Amino acid sequence: MLFLSQIINGLQLGSIYALVALGYSMVYGIIMLLNFAHGDIIMVGGYVAMLTIAAGVHPILAVILAILACVVLGVMIDKVAYAPLRSSPRISLLITAIGVSFLLENLAQNIWGANARPFPNSSIIKGAAISIGGVHIGNTAIVTIVVSLLSMVVLTFLVQKTKRGKAMRAVSEDMGTAQLMGINVNNTITFTFAVGSALAGIGSILYCCTYPQVSPTMGSMLGLKAFVAAVLGGIGSIPGAMVGGFAIGMAEVLVRAVGLSDWTDGVVFAILIVVLLFRPTGLMGRPMTEKV
Repeated sequence: MLFLSQIINGLQLGSIYALVALGYSMVYGIIMLLNFAHGDIIMVGGYVAMLTIAAGVHPILAVILAILACVVLGVMIDKVAYAPLRSSPRISLLITAIGVSFLLENLAQNIWGANARPFPNSSIIKGAAISIGGVHIGNTAIVTIVVSLLSMVVLTFLVQKTKRGKAMRAVSEDMGTAQLMGINVNNTITFTFAVGSALAGIGSILYCCTYPQVSPTMGSMLGLKAFVAAVLGGIGSIPGAMVGGFAIGMAEVLVRAVGLSDWTDGVVFAILIVVLLFRPTGLMGRPMTEKV
């Protein structure tokens, strides 16, 4: 029973990592950018949800507003910070992403203070725990896993079956050729940021419901661990992001279960080192060739 309980916890945490990792993978797959500001978009979504619920807004509307705020912020970051550097070296984009991350964290700290605030998770996900085989499974865990799986299914359908998804895949394969074929590259990149930020917004709500507090730095470690999940699964691969997210979530929970809670973060980043040493493309990634 204890093992089954830990599996459920691992799936719950892994679902959140997978959603956030999908945002990393989508952006990297399109423009080869590690968007380190992605975790801070999650932080903004948490604050928007918390403040709107505190203001008396219906929880469902508050969740929608939080997701929309993440989408708007993600698109604005792309237009203001990344779009002018499209033709610049990748290191310029990477440094800019890190700068945007610090900017958002410090703005949040100046506006809302450095202390963590409680998140009213009970107003969003209601209901009692259910019992399966003597194991009590919280309603939050069930909703988190189900919403994450549904989000992944919808995203897979979007990328594989829709015209916009085909444009995204074409830009990912060869941006120059896609442009010659009449695809609006800038709009496709903006759409990718919007979808990735929407996933960040959903992940933000689920994360805050699991760990009911918000702080200016809440997205930092979450974003880094989701990045590890994306690398483990194969950054740029949507199925890889899912697999990597669940694997990192299970690894964290199992490390805690054996009494090594202090080593949780160390194990996660040790996984990153091992993957980069022995399989840099990840479990489901494909080798990248440089054109000369």
